[in-house]
Amino acid sequence: MMDSETPGRLIMVLGLSIFVVGGLLWLVARLGISPRLPGDIVIRRPNLTIYFPLATGLVLSLFLTLILNLILRR
Repeated sequence: MMDSETPGRLIMVLGLSIFVVGGLLWLVARLGISPRLPGDIVIRRPNLTIYFPLATGLVLSLFLTLILNLILRR
């Protein structure tokens, strides 16, 4: 059974994580840095651009999986 501190702590950590990720996204956009990797797919047509971040998604997924496994390991 969980005590009342655990959900509160979880919500605070989640909120702080969202704040940090939002700040990083804002900073990346502000600096004009484009996180495109060679495996990302870009289709450009007149009046249409489709960007599918395949390699970026795979790298980000691997990184987040490793971080979460380290944090949630008991």
